[in-house]
Amino acid sequence: MADKGEEQRRATPAATPSAAPSVAPPAAPAGPAAEPPVPPARPLDSIDRDILRILQTDGRASIRSVAERVHVSRANAYARINRLVEDGVIRGFGARVDHERAGQGASAYITLKIVQNSWRTVREQLQALPGATHIALVSGDFDVLLLVHTPDNRALRELVLTRIQSIPEVLSTRTLLVFEETDLGPRPDRPAELA
Repeated sequence: MADKGEEQRRATPAATPSAAPSVAPPAAPAGPAAEPPVPPARPLDSIDRDILRILQTDGRASIRSVAERVHVSRANAYARINRLVEDGVIRGFGARVDHERAGQGASAYITLKIVQNSWRTVREQLQALPGATHIALVSGDFDVLLLVHTPDNRALRELVLTRIQSIPEVLSTRTLLVFEETDLGPRPDRPAELA
């Protein structure tokens, strides 16, 4: 049986000078590899939503536990979770971390104004920053919202003044220190958000 890469190579005709496209293909992005295209997500039913709710509350839940809680077979639960991963609905599994207890006692939201049309370049550079945990392109008085966690204020100052402000496409920054934060992730005692 052929792998997906081989099937794709077979399906793609070889380029010849007479068949060259009239527009040059886009250049490969610099830096980290481009994300593979994600197929459109299939519609979710109530069982899919229940599975998502369970996994958001407890990412370590076993297939058996999930299957029992949504009243389907283990094979069905396994297939559904794999489909949710393949469709990009589930982007990964991880732990919710208490950053202060993990040695990251200084947290801040940093707003950035950036050069127009430089989002992808800036995003790649921000993703490489130590302690960066959330990056969003937003509307309003600034362009980018970045959440960072650092060991202390000295490391935060270094991150902002040396690393972020040295990015050529960053026009200005504003740092908002976080004094206290509460994770509002799904919990069994709260109403379901995906219903």
